[in-house]
Amino acid sequence: MPPITFALILLNVLVYALEVVTGPEIIRVFGLWPPGSDGTFHLWQLVTYSFLHGSPAHLGFNMLAVWMFGAELEKRWNDLRYLLTYLLSIVVAAMTQIAVSGYFLHSSSAVIGASGGVFGLLLAYALYFPRNVISIVFLPFVRIPARTFVLGYGVVELILGLTSTDAGVAHFAHLGGLFGGWLGVQYFRGRGMFGKRKS
Repeated sequence: MPPITFALILLNVLVYALEVVTGPEIIRVFGLWPPGSDGTFHLWQLVTYSFLHGSPAHLGFNMLAVWMFGAELEKRWNDLRYLLTYLLSIVVAAMTQIAVSGYFLHSSSAVIGASGGVFGLLLAYALYFPRNVISIVFLPFVRIPARTFVLGYGVVELILGLTSTDAGVAHFAHLGGLFGGWLGVQYFRGRGMFGKRKS
């Protein structure tokens, strides 16, 4: 396993173990709280929320995705590019969640989980390996090209976010993670936001 991917997975596992020991207090300090909610927002939460998880299953699925998509990207990129794209996806996901859920949907609960970073890696993976086939865990016989999978997943997340049919899931953080991953790819390709090469 590439070193940055291994370090990210290990750090997430260790933080979850710390959560088990400390209880909800760690989420109160390091989870992502929308401004004006019951918790207190701090700038560091734009990153720290991503290392907290609500259950072993939540942690497991996210870390499986980091390994599946992140390891391939890290082998293709250098370590710094990979890490910065992951962190950018996390921060953009947090800002998107705050902007939409905090100010427009008036959410008052903390957001935790690495999903924003995972979705950023997923978007980057689809751009670099568009024809690679992704198998869905619960439907192993369904095989979808990465580009189609990401496009479909993004549409589903947008619909669920707008209809709020899946309470407790930060759909707009997922969409923000996709956007953050795209921004990272564009930046390191030497392109601007709209695909034009920088002068």
